[in-house]
Amino acid sequence: MFRLNRVLLALAIWVAPVVAQQQPAAGGENQPQFQNQAEYDLYTAITQDTNPQTRLEKLQAWEKQFPNTAWIKARRTLYLTTYVALNKPKEAVEAAKTILANDPRDFSALYYVMYFTQSLYGANQSPEILDQGDKAASAILSYIGTPPPNVKDEDWAKLRPDVELMAHVNLGFIAMQRKNWPAAETEFMKSLQMKPNNGLVDFWLGYTLGYQKKFPGAIFYWARAGTYEGTDAAIPAVRKQALDLAAKQYKTYHGSDEGFNEVVVAQAKSTAVVPQDFKIKTAQEIKDEQAKAQADKDAQNPELALWKQLKGTLASAEGASYFSSSMKDALIPTLKGKVVSIQPAVKPKTIVMALEDGTTADVTLKFEAPLPGKVEPGTELSFEGIPESYTTAPFMVVFSVDKDKLHGWTGKNTPAAPVRHKTLTSKR
Repeated sequence: MFRLNRVLLALAIWVAPVVAQQQPAAGGENQPQFQNQAEYDLYTAITQDTNPQTRLEKLQAWEKQFPNTAWIKARRTLYLTTYVALNKPKEAVEAAKTILANDPRDFSALYYVMYFTQSLYGANQSPEILDQGDKAASAILSYIGTPPPNVKDEDWAKLRPDVELMAHVNLGFIAMQRKNWPAAETEFMKSLQMKPNNGLVDFWLGYTLGYQKKFPGAIFYWARAGTYEGTDAAIPAVRKQALDLAAKQYKTYHGSDEGFNEVVVAQAKSTAVVPQDFKIKTAQEIKDEQAKAQADKDAQNPELALWKQLKGTLASAEGASYFSSSMKDALIPTLKGKVVSIQPAVKPKTIVMALEDGTTADVTLKFEAPLPGKVEPGTELSFEGIPESYTTAPFMVVFSVDKDKLHGWTGKNTPAAPVRHKTLTSKR
């Protein structure tokens, strides 16, 4: 994840000179001395043993036989590196803490405490693990500009980014476990600025932003964690979980699945950091936009808006009571629609109209006296009428309408044909 193999290898190289320098040189009067030849031989055997298990056994024998050695610092360092080689995080951290008690700036000890924080906390959610990891990572960052002992400036320039990256990720992880969401967000963002492609950090950052109700960012980073498959990608199970979270939260936030692949997934695949102009409309924003669009539409066609309101109420469970109390025998303001049919075909007394969509009949107009002539289906008419009755299946409202309340009728009575008289002819 952080190219740790390179850092760990470097640590092993750095530690070796530290131990070697503590070996007694011939005639070295100012150096610590072994108690006897047996201790010196045991020490030599330990430093030459490449098997971490047998080296540990020799270290334990050294500690038992020579508890008050003058080479205590070297022994503590050897314990630390041996436990690391054996992949014993708990023991390694305990060895590191022993070193730090005497030298709070020992880089190797600080590094391994930080390195094992996540795995140890995963096995035992102890606040103490977070505390010691926090102190180690913070200490490393405070000294990050200075190479560790025995490390050349040019070597540290190459390795420092990996160490610094790990420190910020660990501080973000620790803050996340403590539910300090703003601090976790800050550290994760710093790490992504240093190294943008990191699936697990994307996944954690999604949670950190989600708990702060910063949902567009959370959705983006979950989608990023779920779709990124390059170096340092999250494992497949985490990728699936992340993409599922992104899709679920998007639907909740946006109100539907519409646009998820285009708005979120496409951008998450193409960029590692959420764009500044990244925007996901909320369900409420969409609802408000739709309401405004409908209001604008209603303002342009108030007759249709009124009819939809009446029709919706009549089709509801309260329709019958509303019709009886508020519509029946009351003059309804102007409504508008298109002719579906007339009866009879000429001089009709009944007009069937479609008010909502222009084709589906939903209103019947009745007149006491016949209307002049006829009009064709599709002719647009408006009227003010008094409702007499209605049905819901099929939906139909019957209005009584006076001739002077009907507008747009263009039918005219056909003039009577002239009477032809026979012409009287004379007989010849």
